[in-house]
Amino acid sequence: MNIAEMRRESTVETQRASTIDMKLEVIVIPVSDVDRAKRFYSDLGWRLDIDYTDGNDFRVIQFTPPGSGCSVIFGKNVTAAAPGSVKGLHLIVSDIQAARDELLRRGVGISEPFHDAGGIFHHASAEDLVSGPNPQRKSYASYASFSDPDGNGWVLQEVTARLTGHIAADDTSFTPELTSVVRRAEADAMLVAGGNSL
Repeated sequence: MNIAEMRRESTVETQRASTIDMKLEVIVIPVSDVDRAKRFYSDLGWRLDIDYTDGNDFRVIQFTPPGSGCSVIFGKNVTAAAPGSVKGLHLIVSDIQAARDELLRRGVGISEPFHDAGGIFHHASAEDLVSGPNPQRKSYASYASFSDPDGNGWVLQEVTARLTGHIAADDTSFTPELTSVVRRAEADAMLVAGGNSL
């Protein structure tokens, strides 16, 4: 086997390894009062999957948001993380205003919709955030946030078109800033792939 064949075989093995599905299944959130958290997530309209107790020292509760392939768990002796320390958990919705209105009807305190002036992703600091949804309602660009009773932070993000790693020249679903970043990453990946095609 010559050096070119060895490199080609290595590239094929790398591509093969990267095709294994890895689906996010569960996120653990730390809470201080398990029953209070159970009421809150139930009030969101999420499906209760399990409420399991093993003696006095262990309890696990699992909820799944509507339409989600990923669930959240919390309970007693489930995690050593500090209650309320999880931030930035994103829930994807197709209509930010309708989702916000639904949570308000359910009694959940939620922010007004907002977007980031930079057009890529929301910043952690409020100084870069602009009130109201993205004016053109571009995909991935409008948000609203809420917290559970412990302070674990959730973000609704409006997604109407999915990123696939390629944005066609005539696709106007995304902000110009996001489009530029994706196209740059795609060009860089093509350069790297071209360099590995010996």
